[in-house]
Amino acid sequence: MSKNKSRKSSVKNKANRRPNNTGERSHKREQGKPTQKASSNGLWLYGKHAVLAALENPMRKIKRLMITKRSHDQYQQALTDIHLNHRALNPEIAAIEVFEKNLPADSVHQGIALLTEPLPDSHMDECCVALKEQKNLVLVMDQVTDPHNVGAIIRSAAAFGAKAIITTDRHAPPESGVLAKSASGALEALPWVRVTNLSRALDQLAEMGYWRIGLDGYAKQDIRDADFGDNIALVLGAEGKGIRKGTADHCDGLVKLPISRTVESLNVSNAAAVALYVFSA
Repeated sequence: MSKNKSRKSSVKNKANRRPNNTGERSHKREQGKPTQKASSNGLWLYGKHAVLAALENPMRKIKRLMITKRSHDQYQQALTDIHLNHRALNPEIAAIEVFEKNLPADSVHQGIALLTEPLPDSHMDECCVALKEQKNLVLVMDQVTDPHNVGAIIRSAAAFGAKAIITTDRHAPPESGVLAKSASGALEALPWVRVTNLSRALDQLAEMGYWRIGLDGYAKQDIRDADFGDNIALVLGAEGKGIRKGTADHCDGLVKLPISRTVESLNVSNAAAVALYVFSA
């Protein structure tokens, strides 16, 4: 019997039994791929929470910090605190035309913008280690592509104590100003692992001690009835398409949210927040 079938059979017999940390088969370790890089000029982040969180993150390389004249007083205290406690800052007072030239059209920048570089790579072996006697929650996204959704999911994952998010290197949005603003600062707090092969990454999570639980509106099991212990890798499918069959085949179980029949489904970011709350409790 294959490892996946053995785990699925054990779910049916005893859902809260812990998985074997030593996998039956040896898999190539998914260390995470380099993030999709911004242009040679760098990456623009904008908005109050995204920029201030980035400035407090020692892993961020600061290239240019701009604030509008109108917003100077609003950010003066926060920037002074960061200057004294985190890093030296030299903000540039820029005209609104400079913001419009450098940022995407209709950006809600709140009078502050930061030119930086994408964050360094994160690796599963470093940030997804399942620690004993505590909740260990990892969030896996199977080709969720909308940056607003991914940003909102990152924010919820950080709020409910997830250790990391995992996506494929392709069919996932790059780090961007839109995504960072949607994450409202959480992008700086949560490691993001990008992998080439999601199925192999899920097998590695199983070897690390995680139950791989897919969120599927057509699943038979209600998430309220699921008991998989403390180590959960929550798997989310793409907007509209849901979890791919190959990904579902590498899950130990599928669960659904108990939503009303009057609503066909929830937005993936809303569904993620509910599921994260359940599994973090």
